[in-house]
Amino acid sequence: MKFVRSAVRVSRILSFLTLSAGLVLPAFAADSAAVKRGEFLVSVGSCADCHMPFKMGATGPEKDTTRGLSGHPQAVRLGPPPKLDADWNWAGSASGTAFIGPWGTSYAANLTPDKETGIGNWKERDFIRALQSGQHVGATRPILPPMPWQSLARLPVPDLKAIFAYLKAQAPVYNQVPAYQPPAAP
Repeated sequence: MKFVRSAVRVSRILSFLTLSAGLVLPAFAADSAAVKRGEFLVSVGSCADCHMPFKMGATGPEKDTTRGLSGHPQAVRLGPPPKLDADWNWAGSASGTAFIGPWGTSYAANLTPDKETGIGNWKERDFIRALQSGQHVGATRPILPPMPWQSLARLPVPDLKAIFAYLKAQAPVYNQVPAYQPPAAP
């Protein structure tokens, strides 16, 4: 018990000295605040609705939190999409991560910091540019529905930075999302 009290006392002293000297802790606190703000924005923006796959639970489909925001699972092969018409002009898969409409078939991207299959190599400016312009990083095609990039583009830059900080703070998940499929020729 004596050791624990001493460790807590030393920790408090170091925190006070670090803050007083203006060293590392304020930068960490700012990063921590940005990550916390990003977590809030990702939550209220319902990013997990499309970017976190479902799994079957005891009471039916539930979000697979072990996969994080890893997008459409690479192992999930979908059957032929439903026929779309004037009444039903778009549809979503049972995984909640694939969508078909007049734009073709789009898949929720891997937003984890995996360097091979996610946003691990993205810079903050790349992320902000993609959400403000609606253009994929390194691709000539637009970000496709149902991704609400137009709404996200209206967020202030500090909020976009916070979202990026939160995403980069998550565990990387290797998951190669299938490529976009253009609409079938009529």
